[in-house]
Amino acid sequence: MFWKRKRNLAPAATRSGHRIPEGERVYAIGDIHGRDDLFARLIELIRADNAERGLAQVTLVLLGDLVDRGPESAQVIERAMRLHNEFPDTRLLIGNHEECFLGALTGDVRKLKYFMRIGGEATVQSYWPRGEDLAEASFEEVAERLPELVPAAHVDFLSRGEDVVEIGDYAFVHAGVRPGVPLERQALSDLRWIRDEFLDHVGDHGKMIVHGHSITAEPDEQLNRIGIDIGAFRSGALAGIGLEGSDRWYIVAREELFENTA
Repeated sequence: MFWKRKRNLAPAATRSGHRIPEGERVYAIGDIHGRDDLFARLIELIRADNAERGLAQVTLVLLGDLVDRGPESAQVIERAMRLHNEFPDTRLLIGNHEECFLGALTGDVRKLKYFMRIGGEATVQSYWPRGEDLAEASFEEVAERLPELVPAAHVDFLSRGEDVVEIGDYAFVHAGVRPGVPLERQALSDLRWIRDEFLDHVGDHGKMIVHGHSITAEPDEQLNRIGIDIGAFRSGALAGIGLEGSDRWYIVAREELFENTA
């Protein structure tokens, strides 16, 4: 069962053998996939949780896949860019969907077709001019126009994303790591795309790996990894994890908890 946030009460924490350095607090957010409503709500919950826990140096890590599948990719990127105003140490990881989005912005029709096939059509729609029917545009037209429709600031923000963030005994990546390969030698293709070889491995990776990319019904905590992609675009729930010292806890934004509020 998910940890459920109660009014004026921070989510309960569990102890682990992995630690965040003294005086630091880390929040990581799983795959958002165009669900800006859930993203906004989760930031509210993190803001309140952080205030209740007292002063600390806070790092906020976005695990990638901000875009595709959900309806508001452009808005998600805008919100992510503004987070630095509140959380100066905000770190963005490049997911496989950001990789494909940036490739589609080169004007390569083949890359655009692949991008749209894996959920990118929703991203294109979020930038497409209102009043124009995207379905009436050819792939060639979309490939030509999309680079002009996506703000340069969005491209720059995504292009500056990282592939690995290490803090204390934790390493944050989008998809996972290749077992037996040191973090500094991991291939980008594995950090952004790996699945079964990583998920099925039960051995130690040197650090506790926090990742997204592979959807589970609830946060997936194993001895060597923690997955927090709970399929926001289809489940209506977006997960985050909080880490401080040897404590960790989960924060989940669910659409049914706020969809009927004014």
